[in-house]
Amino acid sequence: MKQYHDLLKHILVNGTRHEDRTGVGTISAFGYQTRFDLREGFPIVTTKKVPFRWVAEELFWFLSGSTNEADLRARGVDIWQEWATAEQTARFGRQESDLGPVYGYLWRSFGGDYPQMNGVDQIARLIHEIETNPNSRRLIVTGWNPETCDEVALPPCHTLFQFKVDSGRTLHCQLYQRSADAFLGVPFNISSYALLTHLVAHVCGLEVGDFIHTFGDLHIYSNHLAQVDELLSREPMELPKLEFVNAEDLKGLEGLLSFKFENLNIENYQSWGKIAAPVAV
Repeated sequence: MKQYHDLLKHILVNGTRHEDRTGVGTISAFGYQTRFDLREGFPIVTTKKVPFRWVAEELFWFLSGSTNEADLRARGVDIWQEWATAEQTARFGRQESDLGPVYGYLWRSFGGDYPQMNGVDQIARLIHEIETNPNSRRLIVTGWNPETCDEVALPPCHTLFQFKVDSGRTLHCQLYQRSADAFLGVPFNISSYALLTHLVAHVCGLEVGDFIHTFGDLHIYSNHLAQVDELLSREPMELPKLEFVNAEDLKGLEGLLSFKFENLNIENYQSWGKIAAPVAV
């Protein structure tokens, strides 16, 4: 996936060294945008192995409204466990595994009285607007609430996304990501929002178009530089195709929330091997 290689090269060429919250240090570039035509293949990095099932299960977890890390771990995905320890959650007066008002809550109950689900269901609103007012310029879901962003260990990094219905048939998505771990996080983010665009298009009877990924602080951690060099030495492979299985009846909001991994088939995903790297907490 050339766009991802170009993104990494942009940071290496234009970035500057920054101290950061984790204490690890980064090379950081501010402001960048890349675009993927979802009609040309499913954007998943091929120069290292990306666990597509983990991407899908995390997205389904967000859409469910859950903020309990144990619910995600029950799906066999442990990528949130560092922020769900008793030590981390106790900082905010919560029990172990209770992440607080992060993505799932913000998407499904924005502005509510956590943990009560009495806020705005932005996903329900989004699907309703696409179905009833597809020309709207307000097809937006926000994950940034300044009233609660300091009440969680990791406030949302992928902060706001907007859809556009083009000519009544094609769905585009643009994401603004305030902070992006280019080596570990961004491959997940690209595939997650590409998948979300496919899902929303399917349940609303539309075709997929472009996914536009806009970044604020785009960075490579200092202890990921060797891994980035290894990845950039590899030649990208052809992108796979995403197909839905037994999903004909999955329509509207109910259909979106009913999707499972078994409904997805990523055909002909070939990649180089995994490149391990430490996560900065």
